Amino acid sequence: MEKMTSQTYSKTFELPNMMIGVSGIIGVGKSTLVKQLGTIIDCDTFFEPVKRNLYLEKFYQDIKKYSFPMQVYLLNHRFLQHQQMVWSRKSCIQDRTIYEDVIFAKMLKEDGLMDPLDFQTYVDLFQNMSNFLHRPDIIIYLDVEPEIAIERIKQRGRECENGITLEYLIKLKAGYEDWLSDIQDRIPVLRLDWNTYQDPNKVCKMVNEALEKRKGLVV
Repeated sequence: MEKMTSQTYSKTFELPNMMIGVSGIIGVGKSTLVKQLGTIIDCDTFFEPVKRNLYLEKFYQDIKKYSFPMQVYLLNHRFLQHQQMVWSRKSCIQDRTIYEDVIFAKMLKEDGLMDPLDFQTYVDLFQNMSNFLHRPDIIIYLDVEPEIAIERIKQRGRECENGITLEYLIKLKAGYEDWLSDIQDRIPVLRLDWNTYQDPNKVCKMVNEALEKRKGLVV
């Protein structure tokens, strides 16, 4: 297959200044796809603060103690990223959007790992922030079975992720399904079967087609 460069693809990716989110449970391959799409489309890319997250190791060592500060840290980081994308002169692709953080916070509360008062404070903070958010033009949801995701997590070998269990990923996937049902009427969602990796050039075409279709509906 001929390699498609950003220059050749720009002829088909004709919608400028798009905000695209790549979503999915832990271990699906979001970061890899964001890097690939960023190169092909020649746009700004935004990633989760894995290496720069000073709470991450502490969180996995004592989840109950650090659940609230961890979620607030991530919310603040993603809000900053969101504003950077809004003011960018290029299209942007983000590895996990600010809208998904509530899935993780809700799970922590339901599992007794976040105090209900802390959770409500988190939700109130997010709702206040949401008044200043510009919704993504499209969210690419990478649909992967938890059994496959946990194998990918093991393969990438991040020490802080050693405690992630299959049970947790099953719950997380259910949380994502509820979230998708809630947002799909407000934000276009392109759902992809990612149990097997797909050609990122084809993903670009599907994104472009979905955005063009959405543009036609709005007009």
